[in-house]
Amino acid sequence: MSVASSTRNENFVGLLLANTILASAMPMLLILGGLTGLLLAPSAALATLPASVQTLAGLLAAAPFSLLMGRLGRRTGFAIGGVLAIMGALIGVFALTTGSFVLLCAGHLLLGAALTSFQYFRFAAAEVVSAAWQPVAISLMLTSGLVAAIVGPQVFIMTKDALAPTPLAGAYAALAGLVAVGIVPLAMVRIPKPQLSKPAERTSRFASLAVLQRSPVRRAIGIAAISQGVMMFMMIPTPLAMLGCGFTEAVAGDVIRWHVVAMFAPSFVTGFLIKGYGQQRVAVLGLVILAVAAMAATIGLSSLHFYGSLVLLGVGWNFSFIGATSMLASAVTDAEKSSVQGVNDTIIALVSTICAFAAGLVVTELGWAVVAIASMLIVLLSLGALVLRKAEPAPA
Repeated sequence: MSVASSTRNENFVGLLLANTILASAMPMLLILGGLTGLLLAPSAALATLPASVQTLAGLLAAAPFSLLMGRLGRRTGFAIGGVLAIMGALIGVFALTTGSFVLLCAGHLLLGAALTSFQYFRFAAAEVVSAAWQPVAISLMLTSGLVAAIVGPQVFIMTKDALAPTPLAGAYAALAGLVAVGIVPLAMVRIPKPQLSKPAERTSRFASLAVLQRSPVRRAIGIAAISQGVMMFMMIPTPLAMLGCGFTEAVAGDVIRWHVVAMFAPSFVTGFLIKGYGQQRVAVLGLVILAVAAMAATIGLSSLHFYGSLVLLGVGWNFSFIGATSMLASAVTDAEKSSVQGVNDTIIALVSTICAFAAGLVVTELGWAVVAIASMLIVLLSLGALVLRKAEPAPA
């Protein structure tokens, strides 16, 4: 299958269009969660609760959504996620107009679950192309994050005052409309529903997870979790560290902007690198770049050091995360996908949540250098574990 024939694949095109639009919800919510929380929270200490509830919902919804898609199909799962996002956004509008902090948290609970369902677009992309082109399909699907990084904040700026005098309510209304538009391309998607096993052939979900004992599966999940966790651990406290070093909010924001660009821009070529050099090589290269990014953060506190380390962090995440996703896609059968992908994304969400909460505490109590050193040690230990595992003699 050529690149041209891949783009003519209606299933892939429909998935790509839908994900490109729906992915714009994430940067909007990164902005809205903190601002609306600060606006409605009974105390400043609870201002981040909507964002925390959203993260928790993602953790809890990862496995159920994967199992749902395994039973009803990808298109149905994405559509349900879209409906939840629209409901959550409209609840956000109502929460702001009534001044209800509880409703705001409820809206973000639904939005967090919806965003988790959208994470499965990368696996769906691999299912609609031939095995040889799976890495390219996964990689191209993640280019939507680059578009989202530009479109999402711009939509927020244009619509935040649309329902004045209620501040920010317009952005939630625009988010609901954006998601409604994003669901439309799913009409092009015709992925066959998975064939359900006969009752006599069904095993318990715990038994089906025996696949996790296989080294290729564990390796893929481990690399994805480490890359996502380290990226979150360094990215989240970067603005705090930069402000503490005397930089302005504008400079800190620009560093994050280029980090996001570095996360998704390489996706145009990552799949072809995987196709040419192999999944694990590209994933390991990503881990090496993550270690270099952390090392760069330890040797200086100038703007050049922050820009350089965060750009490298984005590129390293891209290579390792896409490589690991491709490894997992090729390591499981169709019957194993729903359970294993659910466990994969649940573990990634759990590691991300822990790292996100820990990052703020570490940077405020111990400093930016400790964040960078800890990140570097985690990646180096992971690389060491991979090397030792490869050096083990094969069983007789």
